[in-house]
Amino acid sequence: MQTIRFFTSGESHGKALTGIIEGIPSGFPISSEAIDRELRRRQGGYGRGGRMKIESDHAEILSGVRWGKTLGSPISILIENKDWKNWQEGMSVDAACDGSLKPVTRPRPGHADLAGVLKYNHSDIRNILERSSARETAMRVALGAIAKEILSEFDIRIGSYVIQIGKVQCSEFKVQSSEKDLLQTFEKAEKSPVRCPDEDASKRMVRLIDKAIKEGNSLGGIFEVFVTGLPVGLGSHVQWDRKLDGRIAQAVMSIQAMKGVEIGLGFGMAKKSGSEVMDEIIFSRKSVKGGTGKSAQLLTGGGFSRKTNNAGGLEGGISNGMPLIVRAAMKPIPTLRKPLMSVDIHTKKTFSAAYERSDVCAVPAAAVVAEAMTALVVADAFFEKFGGDSREEIERNYNAYLSYLITF
Repeated sequence: MQTIRFFTSGESHGKALTGIIEGIPSGFPISSEAIDRELRRRQGGYGRGGRMKIESDHAEILSGVRWGKTLGSPISILIENKDWKNWQEGMSVDAACDGSLKPVTRPRPGHADLAGVLKYNHSDIRNILERSSARETAMRVALGAIAKEILSEFDIRIGSYVIQIGKVQCSEFKVQSSEKDLLQTFEKAEKSPVRCPDEDASKRMVRLIDKAIKEGNSLGGIFEVFVTGLPVGLGSHVQWDRKLDGRIAQAVMSIQAMKGVEIGLGFGMAKKSGSEVMDEIIFSRKSVKGGTGKSAQLLTGGGFSRKTNNAGGLEGGISNGMPLIVRAAMKPIPTLRKPLMSVDIHTKKTFSAAYERSDVCAVPAAAVVAEAMTALVVADAFFEKFGGDSREEIERNYNAYLSYLITF
């Protein structure tokens, strides 16, 4: 049963992006500053386009928060598009402005352009590309920042890093099982212009992006999202739509330009035998941690753990107490400075596809968006498991569950 619902609206060059998230309990601290930090992370990364020089995203909380804490009612957020001043007639809601902007009639291969105009019976591709643009993900990051702030109250941390851009990849990478190692990897990545923890690979990625810029080309890549501190028992095996891995995969795949998602070792498991990839179970009461002042914490499997983490923290659609590892593949940005061939939707003649200002490589930013989507799904599963209408009620349920795990 879904406990969190959220919606976004707005066009890339419209007046603003708006978002509503429902199902957030009362009493959790939320601030615009915390949301803005995540928005700045999304706008970073080597290879971003000119739009990032225009926008400096700020989240204005319109409702659902009073005096810095959630009320339990829907939270609404507004992010203004600063580029709107150049599009006030071209993207106006007023019928009097009809025809003030030349229509886009040459669909770009790889975008929603052609399928969208055919589906919605439009004669101007702009009616599709404005909403299908990745600009929409700014609001997803804002809403995901709320989920991340709440999860951090329970020592659940979410981060990401880039492991490949084009053909350049980290020299050595494996599915990590240590919370400490994951957080250290994340800290290294945050200092890199492409958010890659491997310094040598990072430099080669920058050079590859420079080459793509000169050639008028674009690049995709692979990133990894992790979640540490998850308790065992989120998600369920009993119905297909309650499996946590399925919910996460759908959320990450919904991000623009994603073409593949893996959990843990993922496709690598298909190359090995069962004895090589299954995570052996161990048990130790030494897994109990010190108290944080809020509640007594323990390794989230209740003393049970795994020698490895090839499953990526999920077994049978249920979190198993190990770090959650999600890997995603992003295709190259379809908008090219040297466009591919296409067909005009009106004349049916062959032309070069239309060019809209775009990024050359957005893999580092996409990883931040995937953090947000993962946070929203994990928070939903967390509230499903420890549900309540207020922070205090959820904390009581959570602490009771930890006590149960200790004595199991």
